[in-house]
Amino acid sequence: MTKKELMQRIFGYDAFRPGQEKLIDGVLSGRDVFGIMPTGGGKSICYQIPALMLPGITLVISPLISLMRDQVMALKAAGVPAAYINSTLNGAQVQAVYRNLLAGRYKIVYIAPERLDYPGFGSVAARLEITFLAVDEAHCISQWGQDFRPSYLRIVNFIENLPRRPVVGAFTATATKQVREDVERILKLREPIRTVTGFDRPNLFFDVIHPELKDRELKRILASKRGKSGIIYCSTRKKVETVCENLRDQGYAVTRYHAGLEEQERTRNQEDFLYDRKNIMVATNAFGMGIDKSNVSFVIHYNMPKSIEAYYQEAGRAGRDGTEAECILLYNGSDVHTARFLIQNGSDNEELDPQQQEHIRQQDLRRLEAMVGYCKTNTCLRGYILEYFGQKHPDICGNCGSCKGNFEEVDITKEAQMILSCVKRIEDKLGYNVGIQMIGNVLRGSKNKRILELKLDELTTYGLLKDRTRSEIHAIVDHLEAEGYLQSEQEFQTLFLTAAASKVLYHSEKVLMKREVEPEESAAAAPSAKMDGYETELFDVLKELRGRLAKEAGIPAYVVFSNATLMDMARKKPQNTSQFRKVSGVGEIKAAWYADAFLKCIREFEREA
Repeated sequence: MTKKELMQRIFGYDAFRPGQEKLIDGVLSGRDVFGIMPTGGGKSICYQIPALMLPGITLVISPLISLMRDQVMALKAAGVPAAYINSTLNGAQVQAVYRNLLAGRYKIVYIAPERLDYPGFGSVAARLEITFLAVDEAHCISQWGQDFRPSYLRIVNFIENLPRRPVVGAFTATATKQVREDVERILKLREPIRTVTGFDRPNLFFDVIHPELKDRELKRILASKRGKSGIIYCSTRKKVETVCENLRDQGYAVTRYHAGLEEQERTRNQEDFLYDRKNIMVATNAFGMGIDKSNVSFVIHYNMPKSIEAYYQEAGRAGRDGTEAECILLYNGSDVHTARFLIQNGSDNEELDPQQQEHIRQQDLRRLEAMVGYCKTNTCLRGYILEYFGQKHPDICGNCGSCKGNFEEVDITKEAQMILSCVKRIEDKLGYNVGIQMIGNVLRGSKNKRILELKLDELTTYGLLKDRTRSEIHAIVDHLEAEGYLQSEQEFQTLFLTAAASKVLYHSEKVLMKREVEPEESAAAAPSAKMDGYETELFDVLKELRGRLAKEAGIPAYVVFSNATLMDMARKKPQNTSQFRKVSGVGEIKAAWYADAFLKCIREFEREA
């Protein structure tokens, strides 16, 4: 069977996505490969299709336990024999996998890197015909990466100890140029076929909001998302608890996930989310990596992550099926302090010496600086991310908060002079610099005890912006920093003037800033019964049927069919099995299982319409 026939029969797609075919052909020809593809870009197809076509077994190394379980479940649902080996299996279960491996009952086996040198696996591997070894999340092998895992260094020794070296493939979604070079060197890839399909996810809408009160803003955002599936990331366990409790009190079907919970509760909560019993997950970054849930329609970061890489991977949990989704980050200055504290006080890895630990810590601080820049920029947010990964991009993407908002350019020279003057006068009076909170309090005329103790109420700039909100002042300060008039001292986040500030203070240089204008209510369009060519009412009926079938089978709804597949079904309205097979995402196995039920549903809907 050809790769295209397998693609249609097993996965239900008529065409490959960009980069997939080149990597698959490379593996089938015996070449090592290196694929850099965005989350949701179809990396798994690049090792699953070759696994089905090559003799022997394909070994997929991944640190993501959730991904292993989800992908094995989806493969089995499509009729592909697969298994995984990780810490969730007990000794008897691991031995059962070993026996099935030796009996040739699997084509694809997922394994955590820590398990490569576990007692017993080495001797089993030596007896297997491993023809292809795929390293997922390959950036974890580099100390320059945001998620370095020493266990990944064991992969090279494992490969070298095999009786015959298999074809090796490396795959990742986020990797800078330096990380990519590290991956190739450390894994010892042999003249690999490289494919970088780009980091862009056009279906994702990005936005950064600087709210006065995050809880109030979160409530506003979620009001329009009732019933939709989403993830809310928080930086600490404590914040996960409070946000989850607040949303539960507001009537949301919400659950939580963090490393402080008992394993049994974490597993139960994760399954509640995967099986759509709870549609909102509030979690730390311990959750979500490798979650293959395709119908996540929004990801909200209650706190700023520590790096662009981490943010893009976490935001990438949204819209995996290609449908439109939102990625919203709620930012304020305290997020920087929290992130810096987590970096400085994170637990040291015992496998690294102090010099290596300090090297990684400094790398993390540099990545944090870039993340703060994203939160403060007035330019295209998608462009900022793509620029970070070295990808060319247009100046305006048309699908982010900076590009899609209704903006007007306003002259803020007067306010800029007041702020810059306040920074200078505080420094002159105290002999040191302070942070944005103190500066904002002085400008707003605060009676804060500390302000009065330091006699900052005596400054001529005291109360000059008393008619402005705290968030408005902070937004202008962020703009002045982004434009190079102010600079932050990274360790304590104090602000000081740059040389360019004198142009505004003493030479009347004009400062312009974009300000979002609320659209007129009358201009709002009425919701349409059809979206993107499919009938929303039929889509909802198909979702209900999918939910019932999934519940009967004891699997998550997205394993039956993704939202994108249901949308295409609602668009094409197939009337027979042949037409049903032409729906995107419907393979031969799933057509055999589900065609009758969905065709009957469509016919009944049209009769009642």
